[in-house]
Amino acid sequence: QVQLVESGGGLVQAGGSLRLSCAASESIFSINVMRWYRQSESVASITRGGITNYSESVKGRFTISRDASKNTVFLQMNSLKPEDTGTYYCNAYVRNQNYWGQGTQVTVSS
Repeated sequence: QVQLVESGGGLVQAGGSLRLSCAASESIFSINVMRWYRQSESVASITRGGITNYSESVKGRFTISRDASKNTVFLQMNSLKPEDTGTYYCNAYVRNQNYWGQGTQVTVSS
């Protein structure tokens, strides 16, 4: 099993920034794809090979990255909008299974 622990959520004003972290219990290079979800929407993903992808709603504002030495994936969120409000979940797809973190709340005030 892969355990995922998110952190970094909070309350921010519109236009502000937050950085979310997702620490995995095993090497992120063993994980096929890691994704950030906002509620049920996948907003960003990064493959084992480092290929990134973003939903149209966050493209140009959010950046997914990783630090392999810490087995951690980040989501840098800039120019936040009220519609970015929600619970953000980290997801790992590995060995044909999906694993989820507990979620971290992001609230963007107008």
